[in-house]
Amino acid sequence: MMSEPEYRPGLADVPVAESAISFIDGKRARLEYRGIAVETLARESTFEETSWLLLKGSLPTQRELALFDRDLKQNRGLKYRQIDILKCLPPAGHPMEALQASIAALGMFHPAREESWESVIHLVAKTTTLVAAFHRIRHGEEPVVPREDLGHAANFYFMLTGKDPSAAVARVLDACLILHAEHQMNASTFAARVVGSTMANPYSVISAAVGALSGPLHGGANEEVLQMLDEIGEASKAKAWLDDAVATKKKIMGFGHRVYKVKDPRATVLQELAEHAFTETGRPASYETALELEKAADAKLGPKGIYPNVDFFSGIVYSSLGIPRDLFTPMFAMARVAGWLSHWLEQMRNNRIFRPEQVFTGVRDQAFIPLEKRP
Repeated sequence: MMSEPEYRPGLADVPVAESAISFIDGKRARLEYRGIAVETLARESTFEETSWLLLKGSLPTQRELALFDRDLKQNRGLKYRQIDILKCLPPAGHPMEALQASIAALGMFHPAREESWESVIHLVAKTTTLVAAFHRIRHGEEPVVPREDLGHAANFYFMLTGKDPSAAVARVLDACLILHAEHQMNASTFAARVVGSTMANPYSVISAAVGALSGPLHGGANEEVLQMLDEIGEASKAKAWLDDAVATKKKIMGFGHRVYKVKDPRATVLQELAEHAFTETGRPASYETALELEKAADAKLGPKGIYPNVDFFSGIVYSSLGIPRDLFTPMFAMARVAGWLSHWLEQMRNNRIFRPEQVFTGVRDQAFIPLEKRP
C-alpha cells in the first residue's frame, strides 16, 4: 500500500529549486548576492550595478555597466497608451493593484515569451515609472517625464515629486533598492518561478510576483510598523507598550523573521544610512520611538531570537522623505523586480513546469444521486 507523501503547510523547509543567486545564514546575519555581502553592496555599489550582478552572476565591467545604465535610462519612458491605461484605473485603488495590472499590460506592448534581455531591461526600467506615474495620476497630476541624467533611484524620486533629490536622499533610496532587491525563495519569488515554469511571458511572471507581494503576509509590513509606532506615541511609552504587547500576545511589527535569528543585516545597514538622510530631513519622532522599542525588545525578545528586520526601519526612512505609506510596498516591488527576473532567467535555463503533489482529504467512491431523490 502506497503511503501518502508528507504534507508540510507552506512548503516549510521543502526545497523547490536549486539557485545560485542569493544565500542567507540566519544565525550569522549573513545575506549575500552572488557571494557578496548585501551590506557591502548597499554601502559601495549602486542599484544598477547590483541588478547586473543578480541578473548576470558577476559584477559588470565598466563598459558593461555603462551600456546597462544607458539601456535602462533609454527605456524608462511609457507610451501614451500605457499612460492611458493608468488613467483608466480607479484613483482610489491600491498602487499595488495598479502596478500588477500595468505590468501585465506591458507584455501586450512588448511581446516576449522566451528568455529576453530586452524584456529584462523594460521591466527594471519601467517599473519605477509606473509607480510614480500612477501616484501622480491618482492625485490629478500629469506624470513627470523621466530624465536620462539621473540614476535609477534619483530619477524615481524626481518622477514622484517633481524635485531633484539631494545626494544624501538619492543615496539612501538607492541603498533601500539594493537591500530589497533579492531574498531567496520567498512567496513572491516562488510565484515568479511557478508562472515562469509554464513559459508565460516575463511580464506575466512579474505581474504574478507583484500579486503575491501585495498580500499582507508578505508585503506591507513597513506600513504596519508606522501604524504601530503611531499607536505607541512617544518614545517614553515604548517599553510599557512592549510589555503589554508581549503579555497579550499582540503581534509586534518589524520584529522577527522566518530565517533570521539575529538582527537582519539589512536593518543594520539601513539604520546606518538613514542617519545620513536624517541630517537633512531631521530625525522623525517615529525613529526615536523605534529606537526605544528596539532597546526594550532587545532585552525582552532578543533571548528568543526575535530582532528587528528590514521593515522596522524602511518605512520610517520612506516616510521621512515624504513618500506616502501606500507606496512602500510598490517600492519594494521596484527593487525586487531585479531579483524576480534573476530567478526567472535561472528557471528558464533548466526549466521544468512545477507540478507538486497534494494530500487528498476528501471522500471517495460516492454514488450519484438523481436530483429528484436528493434530500
